Amino acid sequence: MLKRRSPIFEIEKDSSFATRILMLSMPASLVFIMLVALHMLPPSIAIIAYSSIVVFNIVWLFPITFEMQQLKKYILSLSQENHGDINNINMSESETQEIVKAINEMHRFWTNKAEALEAQTISDTAVLDTLPDPILMIDKEGNILGANGSAHNLLGADITEKNVETIFNSNNFINAVAKVLKQSSDAENLIFYVADQNGEQKKLYAHIKHLPWISKGRAVAVISIYDLTKAMRIEKMQSDFVANASHELRTPLSIISGFIETLQTTAKDDPQAQDMFLKIMGEQAGYMSLLIDNLLSLSRIELNQDYPPEDKIIITPIIEDAVKALTLKANENNVSWEIKIPEKIPPITADYAQVRQLVQNLCDNAIKYGDKNSTVKITVKLKESVPISKSYMVAPGAAVSIAINNHGSVIENDKINRLTERFYRLQTHKDQNIKGSGLGLSIAKHILIRHRGNMRITSSAKSGTTFTVYLPIEQPQASSQPQEMDK
Repeated sequence: MLKRRSPIFEIEKDSSFATRILMLSMPASLVFIMLVALHMLPPSIAIIAYSSIVVFNIVWLFPITFEMQQLKKYILSLSQENHGDINNINMSESETQEIVKAINEMHRFWTNKAEALEAQTISDTAVLDTLPDPILMIDKEGNILGANGSAHNLLGADITEKNVETIFNSNNFINAVAKVLKQSSDAENLIFYVADQNGEQKKLYAHIKHLPWISKGRAVAVISIYDLTKAMRIEKMQSDFVANASHELRTPLSIISGFIETLQTTAKDDPQAQDMFLKIMGEQAGYMSLLIDNLLSLSRIELNQDYPPEDKIIITPIIEDAVKALTLKANENNVSWEIKIPEKIPPITADYAQVRQLVQNLCDNAIKYGDKNSTVKITVKLKESVPISKSYMVAPGAAVSIAINNHGSVIENDKINRLTERFYRLQTHKDQNIKGSGLGLSIAKHILIRHRGNMRITSSAKSGTTFTVYLPIEQPQASSQPQEMDK
C-alpha cells in the first residue's frame, strides 16, 4: 500500500510550476481587470479575490506537480536498474497512485521476462558448451559472433569476432560459407581438412545453415562442425587389426592344412612322419587358440575401457597367484623369483581379474624372453603419483608401482616405443623361434588405460629389462580415455 504523506515544498526549479500557476490564473485576472475598468468592482476587492484564486490554484496544483516530480524520479531510477523503495514516495492522489501501481506491474512483468530470458540464454549456452561438436554463429560478413566450448578447444580461445577466412585455411569451406551468406544456398555440407593448434592435420565435416528470417540479432548463419579425425583413426585401426589378425591366423592355418594334406597322401603310411606332423599341428593349434583368446581378451578390455573400476583389491596375493601359476614354466627354464613387497602397501581401486592378467602377462614375458638360469625380480613400491602421460590425463594422487625385471636381449630405445603395438614382435625373438601372439603388451596397455595408470620400460645390458607399471590408489570420478599410451 502507498503511504499518504503531506507534501513538502521540494519543487524542482525547472518544473515550470510558477508558469503553470500564472497561466491557470490568467482568465480570472482578465475578468477582474474588465470589472475594475467598468467600475463594477473596486480594485482592492479585485486584488483580494485574484490573490485568493492564485492561492487556491497553488494549493490545488502543488500536490499534483510534486507527485509527478516524484513519479519522474521513480521511473528514472527504474530505468537505471536502481530499484528504489516505493514506500519512500509521497503519494496522496489516487490517480498518481494508480499510475505508480501500473508502472510497478509493468516493471515486474518485464523484469520477470528479462530474468527468464537471461536464464534461458545461460541454459542454452550451457547446453551448447556440453555438445562435443564445435558450433559457430556468424554475421553477414562472416565474422564469428559466438562459439561453444568445443569450438574454442578446436580452433582457439580467441576466435570470437574473427572472420572465418582467418580461421579456416580451406577455399572449399570459405566458398561454401559465402554461398550461404549470399543466400544463393540455404545450406551447405562439405568435408575439408585443416591444421589444429598443434599443427596436426584434421579431417572435418561442416554443415552451414542460414538462419530463418524470423531470427533476431546479428547472427545470420550457424556452422556446425564434426571432427572425423578420430573416426578415421578408429577405422584405420580396425582395418589394420583385421588385416594383422587375418595374417597371424593364416600362417598356422596354412601349416595345419599343408600337414593334413601330407598326412592324407605321402605320409599316409609313415608313422614317424605322422607323429612329427601331429606334434607341429598341435603346436600351431595351440598358437591359434592363444591368439584367439588374446583377441577376445583385448576386445573385452576395450569394451569396458570407458568404465573405471570400483573394487578395492590388494596387490600382494595377485603377485603370489601369478608367480604360482608360472612356477612350472619358470622351473623349465631354471628361472628363480626375487619378490620385494613392503608390508604397508595400501589397497588400490582396480579390477582384480585385469590386474592379475596384467601382472601375469609381464611375468610370463620375463620368463619367456629372459635368459635361462636367471632371476626375475618383482619389486612393489608406494609412489607419490602416476608418471605424466603425453597423450592423456592420468589419475591424480598416490600410486602403487610394480617393477618386473629380467636379463635377456637388450631392447633398443627405438623398439621400446613399439612394444605395445598390436602383433608387434622383436625380430630377435622371432629369430630365436620364441612363440608369442604379439598381443600381451597391447592387453597390458589397455588395462592401464582403463585404470588411468601408466607404464615405463627401460633396457640395458647392465641392469636388464624392467617393465614398471603404475596403478593409482584411487580412481577419479570422471575419466578421459586416450587413443594411445605413452611408453
